[in-house]
Amino acid sequence: MLESGVTESGGMAITNLRDRKREQNRVATVRAAWTLFIERGYDHVTVHDICAAADIAPRTFHRYFTGKEDVVTEPVREMTAIVTEYVTGAPPEADDREVMRGAMLRLARYVVERRELLRALRTVAQQSTHLTATQVVVRTDTDPDIAGRLAARHPDADPADWRRRLLVGCATAAFRVWYEDCLGGELPDPIGHLASILDAAGT
Repeated sequence: MLESGVTESGGMAITNLRDRKREQNRVATVRAAWTLFIERGYDHVTVHDICAAADIAPRTFHRYFTGKEDVVTEPVREMTAIVTEYVTGAPPEADDREVMRGAMLRLARYVVERRELLRALRTVAQQSTHLTATQVVVRTDTDPDIAGRLAARHPDADPADWRRRLLVGCATAAFRVWYEDCLGGELPDPIGHLASILDAAGT
């Protein structure tokens, strides 16, 4: 019995170690790619360049990403995950408006911590003939999913309720206005500025 328990524990440790290694490889690949994009411009960097800089094989790269566009838009994936995880994990008794406001404020802290990088990536997108600056900001096509997650918190809620969709649309639109202000200049109180914009938007 003891030996069986030790074996299972060891197996779990190996699995966790492998997961950590995969995540470390992914993060290292993203950082190497971003450095190249900023130094050379997105259009002048190939997947081969990224693999060489990250010291990985192309097969490993494609295990994480379908192409280099996935790498430059990684912050968008992370920002989307922050919002969806916040909404999904919010207490059932919390008001939808309160939840969306909290999600936007948490997202803002992520942006403030990475402001210089996000500014650089936005410049990369603006200078590219294949990307647009909108590819490095919160996407509007995630709004229906967020509204659905809000509705799922209430057993009797109508998932198609326009009020909930409007709430999400107003909150994410307010965030995008703030995002441009945050990346476009030096705000003395960026989080307070977002709170003011959310107030003005009624969220």
